Amino acid sequence: MITSAQGCLVVAALLLASDASIAAQSQTRPKPAAPPAKTAGRSSTPANPEFDRLAREAAAARDAGRLDEAIALYQKGLRLRPSWAEGSWSLGTALYELDKYAEAKEAFARVVRLQPKHAGAYGFKGLSEFQLKEYDRALDDLMHATDLGVTEPKDLADAIAYHTAITMTRLEQYEFALGTLQNFARDGNDSPRVIEALGMALLRIPMIPSELPADRRELVMLAGRAAAYRSARKPAAAKPAFELLVQRYPDTPNVHYAYGVYLLDEEPDRGIEEFKQELKISGDHLPSILQIAFEYLRRSDWESAKGWAQRAVDLAPRDFTARRAIGQVLLETGSVAESIAQLEAGVRLAPDSPSMRFMLARAYQKAGRQADAERERAEFLRLDRLVRNRKQGTQSVGGISDRGSVRPEKQ
Repeated sequence: MITSAQGCLVVAALLLASDASIAAQSQTRPKPAAPPAKTAGRSSTPANPEFDRLAREAAAARDAGRLDEAIALYQKGLRLRPSWAEGSWSLGTALYELDKYAEAKEAFARVVRLQPKHAGAYGFKGLSEFQLKEYDRALDDLMHATDLGVTEPKDLADAIAYHTAITMTRLEQYEFALGTLQNFARDGNDSPRVIEALGMALLRIPMIPSELPADRRELVMLAGRAAAYRSARKPAAAKPAFELLVQRYPDTPNVHYAYGVYLLDEEPDRGIEEFKQELKISGDHLPSILQIAFEYLRRSDWESAKGWAQRAVDLAPRDFTARRAIGQVLLETGSVAESIAQLEAGVRLAPDSPSMRFMLARAYQKAGRQADAERERAEFLRLDRLVRNRKQGTQSVGGISDRGSVRPEKQ
């Protein structure tokens, strides 16, 4: 097995090359990565002096920084031995360093075909796809790398996590992005790129950092700083930062929403007022409507919750969180059959949502459908473990907050 540690020397370039704002922080490139260790069982391959010579010369050129020469030698070696996983890995890292992302992607694709559980190769493949603006594919591969367990070297794990988060923001998966980025803030990482990414996710700006207009950077950095303080559990700094954000940008979409989410834990009534203020600015702002509905559900104020939940369903019938909100209201008020219909619709929209499965299990239980309830509970536990393994925060999709309520999800 090729080790991910072999790519550690190129990871600094990954972060620097991710977008223009990062690249501006440094103009230097790290030394090329050393080729990976030989795969177990290599000795069983028939001897081929020409291949052995090419492998030695490719490694020497790679170590000396002669990347174009190394690439040509690795390509020749791979023509002689297509199953040479180490060669594909080293070829991929060399191509990535030269910004040849399409070719690098293909090299790492060969590695994962040969070694399907190689997390680092999936990570580099996803990073290459990110650079090619293939964001859906990039997110799939970056998340698969995380699922396989990229933990070392830390620089590579951080690069994968960061690019996963900014890709999620680009694809409008803001809660997931925040959950990933919060881990950086909790670890004390307050670098400009992390603050910027937090601010963009918090304000629900569907771009990558390099696409952010210059005139929005102050807004984003201020929001990101507030989010970082909150993530690092520094309320004495977080609250003034959110207040300053609202004071400076009172009419900017998602500013009041962000402040409202912050206020929910300690001042939920003020949080609701901020959501209502957001609705005045942004019209039918679905996240604000859902936050109000779920806050009233948490309070067992079924009547108040029902109006907001129904408004969410009318506004976005294909949003599964809206279906969950109205389904929970109907369940709590005794309309079990109607609740099941709404929750089943939500599960069809989002079969991988833990909280949808949890609520549907409750409804089946109340209807006396024991076998169906057991099936949904088992699926909830399986999906919940996956979410927890990805270390998402309580404001992430399906997260259970420390206040005991299920937070709304975003597809």
